[in-house]
Amino acid sequence: MDFYLGIDFGTSGARAVVIDESAHIQVQVRYPWLEVDSLVSSWQKALLTLLGQIPEQLRREIKAIAINGTSSTVLLCDANGNPVDTPLLYNDGRGSIVLNELRDIAPANHTVLSATSSLAKLRWMMQLPSFGEARYFLHQADWLGFLLHGQLGISDYHNALKLGYDVEKLQYPEWLENLQIPIQLPKVLPPGTVVGEVRPEISQQFLLPPDCFVCAGTTDSIAAFLASGAKSPGEAVTSLGSTLVLKLLSRTRVEDARYGIYSHRLGDLWLTGGASNTGGAVLREFFTDAELENLSREIDATKASELDYYPLLKVGERFPINDPNLPPRLTPRPNNPAEFLHGLLESIARIETQGYELLQKLGADSLNQVYTAGGGAKNPTWTAIRQRNLKVPVISSLNTEAAYGSALLAMGR
Repeated sequence: MDFYLGIDFGTSGARAVVIDESAHIQVQVRYPWLEVDSLVSSWQKALLTLLGQIPEQLRREIKAIAINGTSSTVLLCDANGNPVDTPLLYNDGRGSIVLNELRDIAPANHTVLSATSSLAKLRWMMQLPSFGEARYFLHQADWLGFLLHGQLGISDYHNALKLGYDVEKLQYPEWLENLQIPIQLPKVLPPGTVVGEVRPEISQQFLLPPDCFVCAGTTDSIAAFLASGAKSPGEAVTSLGSTLVLKLLSRTRVEDARYGIYSHRLGDLWLTGGASNTGGAVLREFFTDAELENLSREIDATKASELDYYPLLKVGERFPINDPNLPPRLTPRPNNPAEFLHGLLESIARIETQGYELLQKLGADSLNQVYTAGGGAKNPTWTAIRQRNLKVPVISSLNTEAAYGSALLAMGR
């Protein structure tokens, strides 16, 4: 039997999932990030450790591998693929100092016009003393793939979107070519495309078949979407983690940098979405997990809370309201903690509804079903409140592991 390996490099650690030809999970392994390691050494150690943790009988039958990484986590490499400086993580905002320069070059409201975009990071890195040693600019998933297949300078069009790659025309746009960046930008392939076989030394070390393929990867959020089970226009995935992230499958591409809205290509469809600063982190500020579970049982989800909050931990929101000065609104606070929690859950559900309404207003397909991932998916009271607000079925994702989505990508799904 053939097996397929998906590897996820997320914010809290790395994970690997092996599936069979029927997409059933055979094994899952994890590697938590350790503070003592440098970024590059921790990535390399995690990749090799995960491979070693997979049982040998499965490794011997792995047909293909795909890796996802965090979006816009980037690094500069020399001609041999060795990093020349510390990578910049997905949430690193040092690129803010080059945004005025980028606004003069890129089209209005383009995805790259964000302090954390890959292109903003590259422009910032160009002023580093180490830049003279660099020959390649790679995303996290690109570099990890290189460690397995040995081919430098290969990316996928999910990771390359925030570098400015035109995912509609499948080429770098003229305005980006005109920047005359003095190092090699990645060659961009569709996610899941076979890049090459695993390097002989990797095959020998881990007893992988010599003809095991390594595929072009994706980002962690898209891998999680692939894992969810959503596949038709109008289906969406809401991630209820520390923040609120919406992704809606659409036949129409929707972009608006003012709200942080952008669309990833997904075959012939578009995965459009945005992220709000509200979410589970605000709930954790006031309640423990046990309190959330117990108090939720006291809430009547069929009735709307009259409390009108905008739950944020600090000033500033981007989606569905673009206002860097928007203050948190968490008053009045009732004495009854269940009432307070009801107000928070209801208000976050309203923001989710407002987000999907904005995506549809900008041209995305009409919402018809929402899958849910993240910790909030386990709260049936919140699910019922959200379904009442959204007016469409709300169900749990079939699988919430991004590594599972990458395994599906390796299998050609």
